[in-house]
Amino acid sequence: MQTLYRAARIFLPGGEMRMGHALMVEGDRIARIASVAEFEGFAGKTVDLGDATILPGLMDAHVHLVYGAEGNPSMTIQSLTPGQIAMKAYQNARTSLAGGITALRDCGGKDYIEFAVRDACNRRELLGPTILAAGRMICMTGGHGNRHGRVADGCDEVVKAVREQIHAGCDLIKIMATGGVMTPGVNPEDAHYTEEELRAGISEGHRFRKHAASHAQGAAGILNAVRAGVDSIEHGIFLDDEGLEAMLERGTRLVPTLAAVNNILRHANEGIPAYAVEKSRRVAERHKQSIANFYKAGGKLVMGTDAGTPFNRHGENALELAYMTEVGVAPKDAIVAATENAADLFGLDDRGRLVEGSAADLLAVKGDPVADIAMAAEKANHLLVVKNGVTAHVGAAAEGMAAPALAAL
Repeated sequence: MQTLYRAARIFLPGGEMRMGHALMVEGDRIARIASVAEFEGFAGKTVDLGDATILPGLMDAHVHLVYGAEGNPSMTIQSLTPGQIAMKAYQNARTSLAGGITALRDCGGKDYIEFAVRDACNRRELLGPTILAAGRMICMTGGHGNRHGRVADGCDEVVKAVREQIHAGCDLIKIMATGGVMTPGVNPEDAHYTEEELRAGISEGHRFRKHAASHAQGAAGILNAVRAGVDSIEHGIFLDDEGLEAMLERGTRLVPTLAAVNNILRHANEGIPAYAVEKSRRVAERHKQSIANFYKAGGKLVMGTDAGTPFNRHGENALELAYMTEVGVAPKDAIVAATENAADLFGLDDRGRLVEGSAADLLAVKGDPVADIAMAAEKANHLLVVKNGVTAHVGAAAEGMAAPALAAL
């Protein structure tokens, strides 16, 4: 089955915007990208998107599928049965796909329940994004995430905890280098694991070809994780010059998750624990400055949202693109962070780029998102989501398209 997608613009690797071209999908792959003239006379299924841009499907490097963006998600989940949690996790994955997210990393779930959702989506038994899952977050006694994470102290116990995640079937290791906003009684600026403990866990993960993500907010903990060989720093709130230089030297990626603090502050009076609001107010401006500094220095950003945390809704993940531009990231670079940079971090060589032979994961949006990032960031401007060559979602914005194009969808 062949489908030809025509639009005013196609977003190619490196942020090159190609005009006057069309994209042919055959089965679940991109078969050809060429000038519109080359496809003249094609009589098969054609989707004419008009003044639109075809992007690679977006990727979110940091979500929690078992959380539903309630005011206090970790408390809400305690009232649910495993079956209810599984259904909730799938609905969140499906909603994310409808919001343009064709691949995501789950950075900490509950009792591996989310693995069943991952497996069903990745095997295409259920329609959903490509999912990588960390399993249980690894944290120290009393550390951030201890309510649902795997508590481990000392190098030997951390290695054992990593091996447990690998045995359970994880795709990556998530290890907590510092305190955080959503755990009571901990300070985001405090380093938790030592550099030696982090190195032991990260090295063990790497030994089994699992990349490692570290929740790291305080400067000392960020530096510990980077020196220990972590692949991505999550949040990076208090990143200082020493940590920045270490990240640049090693090529460590930064996943900003600006949406997490933004949404807590916007909904501060709607049932979010007071300690989380207080900490968010304390860190908000420093967080923005750290991301801006990293970007200006030439660091590699990867889009991530922390979706599932308070009022940080699955399906609204793409708003992170706008939050990134608000701190100075160019729209083109924000899109690259959500596509090819993310694919590289995930290890998904056949996704994240519109090139011949890659998986047909597409997001079509109105207008030019490089000129106006809202075209990609806001769901209201999304026309179409394609996953593995299958139409996964037709946006409300598509209602204004010509009847033949709608019929082709």
